[in-house]
Amino acid sequence: MANLASTYRNQGRWEAAEELEVEVMETSKKKLGVDHPDTLTSMANLASTYRNQGRWDAAEELDVQVMETRKKELGADHPDTLTSMNNLAFTWKGQGRDEAISLMKECVRLRQWILGADHPYFISSSKWLGRWEAEQSNTSASARGVAERQ
Repeated sequence: MANLASTYRNQGRWEAAEELEVEVMETSKKKLGVDHPDTLTSMANLASTYRNQGRWDAAEELDVQVMETRKKELGADHPDTLTSMNNLAFTWKGQGRDEAISLMKECVRLRQWILGADHPYFISSSKWLGRWEAEQSNTSASARGVAERQ
């Protein structure tokens, strides 16, 4: 079911993906427990679908729960915890929250330390951080320009 939901997600069939992901998550919680790695993965997948739908608050709720549980169960520097951190940063970015950049900075720092500078996850997070910082810089420069003209 999770694989079919993933296929739907990859096809942009958000409602079909969400329906299956909710079922997978609820079944995993009942059969495996709320802290089980597979349950957390199902929650992260549902959060991803919510992100893609622009349902930021629902995504954030799941992202925070997954990240905090992984921190508790696996440790703050475990690769799965860092993936959760990366996902939460994307959700916060979608919400327009400034904390997204500082969270992604921490994720990049930890991914470099844990995974190494050649790891694809480190490279991806670094690129996104660079884009976000450039956007922030451009926005700040535009705001200063408007203020200077007034």
